[in-house]
Amino acid sequence: MGASQTRTEKYQDLADKTGFSLEQIENLHKRFQRLSDNEETIRNQHPKEVGSCEEIGFEQFLMVMSHFRPPSLKTTEEEKEAMRKEKLRFLFNMHDTGNDGTITLVEYRKVVEELLSKSGDIEQETVKAMADAAMLEVASTNVPHMAPDEFYEGITFEHFEQILKGLEMETKMYIRFLDVETPTLSCGNSTS
Repeated sequence: MGASQTRTEKYQDLADKTGFSLEQIENLHKRFQRLSDNEETIRNQHPKEVGSCEEIGFEQFLMVMSHFRPPSLKTTEEEKEAMRKEKLRFLFNMHDTGNDGTITLVEYRKVVEELLSKSGDIEQETVKAMADAAMLEVASTNVPHMAPDEFYEGITFEHFEQILKGLEMETKMYIRFLDVETPTLSCGNSTS
């Protein structure tokens, strides 16, 4: 009973920090255990990347996931706007690996490379050209009267917000809570 009480208290503390309900935290903990093979941490697939950690524990996992908690029926427009800004900031920070408040061309190229690297059909020079063209488009949108000799430093958070202003991420970009105990089907065989 003591261990259960401690878990409930810990989950309540996490609920206060993240905005998740106790039931949602329990569900996410089960997911975390599956992802980690019942270990205390999940290992990062890209530990050498700047700004990444090699392992994260459940609390860190929950904090990251809290950026994508679903809005409730009682969520006000003001709260939705705060959720939107929080999600935008989180996404921006994922790409601003230099933590300098700007997504540079080099950082943006890295994102495009990561997104397209799985296909194997696109050459490195093509990926670079795509990233450069996209960044040029962003520059022309954000700084429309830029002189030919001016250098575009990169995407600031304000520019990032402007670029994504029409995207309803506060209502579309969230975690869906499904039953963790649902069996996984693989080649016609059920596994649990």
